[in-house]
Amino acid sequence: MSTPTSGAGDRLVRIGAIVFFVGALSTLATMAPLFLGTDPLPSIAWSLCMLMGVGFLIAAAGVIRTARAGARER
Repeated sequence: MSTPTSGAGDRLVRIGAIVFFVGALSTLATMAPLFLGTDPLPSIAWSLCMLMGVGFLIAAAGVIRTARAGARER
């Protein structure tokens, strides 16, 4: 049995997942005042919600990089 090695894009996928979850948490924090009837958060909080899309793109780039590295090994 061989030990699995780290793929070419594994680090990008991990970073993308972290960025995505930070964006998801900021989305929850931004939407909470709308349901609780409190004052809305400042616009910087709304801007942090865009991290979900950025994290998804980073993770997708990692998946593509891993796929290309696997195709070169064949």
